[in-house]
Amino acid sequence: MDETEFWEIIDHTREAAEGDPEDHADLLVDALLQLDPDSVLDFARHFEARYNRAFHWDLWGAASVLLGGATDDAFDYFRCWLIAQGREVFEGALHDPDHLADLLDDFDDEVDGDGEDLGYAADEAYEQLTGVVAPDLGVAAQAPEPAGTPFDVEDETALAERYPRLWERFGK
Repeated sequence: MDETEFWEIIDHTREAAEGDPEDHADLLVDALLQLDPDSVLDFARHFEARYNRAFHWDLWGAASVLLGGATDDAFDYFRCWLIAQGREVFEGALHDPDHLADLLDDFDDEVDGDGEDLGYAADEAYEQLTGVVAPDLGVAAQAPEPAGTPFDVEDETALAERYPRLWERFGK
C-alpha cells in the first residue's frame, strides 16, 4: 500500500462517517477487512508513522486550544483524530498548527478531537482477519518527548499568543 492508497481509505471512510469519529473507526475497520493482512499492516505502518510525526509541541498546543486542555492521553487521541481528517488537514496542521483555524469548518470538543478508536482500527482488522495479534511493525518508536520547543500547553496567555487564529475561533 502506498501513501495515496492510505489517504484514499482515510478519506472514503471519513466521508461515509459524516463526522462521527466512532462511526469512522467502524467504517475504517470494515474497509480494512476487505484487504489482505499484509495490506492492513501496511496501512498500520502509514498510520503509525504519521502518528509519530504529529508528536510535536506545536500540535499539542493547538490540541489544547481546541480541546480546552489536553492531557497526554487526550493529545494521543487528538493525533489519531487529526490523521483521520485527511492529508490536507494533517499536513497543514504539521506545517502550521494555527492554520487549523482555517482548515476546520467547525469543531465540537464533545465529539471531535478524540480518535482513540481510529488508532486501533488496523489492529482490530488484522486480528479479525488472522486470528492473531498484529506483529510489531518495525516503525521507529515514538520519542520520549515531543519534537520542537517545549512550552506550557496549559498557559492560556501563551496559547492565545502562539495560536491567534485558533484562539479567536475555538479558545475559551
